[in-house]
Amino acid sequence: MLERIDFNDNETLARALALSVSSALQKGVKNNGMASLAVSGGSTPKLFLAELAKISALDWSKIIVTLVDERWVDISSPRSNAALVSNNLLQGNASQAAFIPLYLKGQSLGNKQVETINYLLNEHLPMPVDVAVLGMGNDGHTASFFPGAKNLQSALSNPGPAIAISAPQTQEQRVTLTLPFILQAKHLYLHIEGEEKQQALQLALNGNDVAKMPVRAVLEQKQTDLKIYWCP
Repeated sequence: MLERIDFNDNETLARALALSVSSALQKGVKNNGMASLAVSGGSTPKLFLAELAKISALDWSKIIVTLVDERWVDISSPRSNAALVSNNLLQGNASQAAFIPLYLKGQSLGNKQVETINYLLNEHLPMPVDVAVLGMGNDGHTASFFPGAKNLQSALSNPGPAIAISAPQTQEQRVTLTLPFILQAKHLYLHIEGEEKQQALQLALNGNDVAKMPVRAVLEQKQTDLKIYWCP
């Protein structure tokens, strides 16, 4: 089921999303002793991550965090999603959470590195993931499922957890959680902001060519309830 919730501004959205995600994580901790969270990068989630970090009701020592996708860059790079999470989420009490990166420091990306990342995820990330929070680009990409990516079909069909991917419009190689793995999440969110993304979302909902707008693969799926959080 797809549910859309609109907000007047990004601060209200960030607080509401943080509360919803926190509730889902608390449920996971109560039922299983641990809970897992996969978050997206970019500029949009900064405020949400900061709001989530403030929620003292969460036992962060029982939360394991990873990324939906990552650019193959060191955490010192301003384009690092790991840095975004470290600077905005893993602060205060939330610094007690464990973090599983999708980048291996000082190594070039190849099959061996992806195997290592998948080993770490399989060994240390409670599965299925309790919460996955996706974003969306104006071009209709989500995670690192970009239009024109050479191995897009593999990213949309491989069980994962993760796969290497690159696309003409990206500056770096990337690692992304695969679609089948993401769709196993118990709680799935799509967080988008701005009128351009509103228009892109409507275009995606009105069509069915996944190759042109890969976010359609998430919007069209039926196995996981999807909540869309949007504000201007």
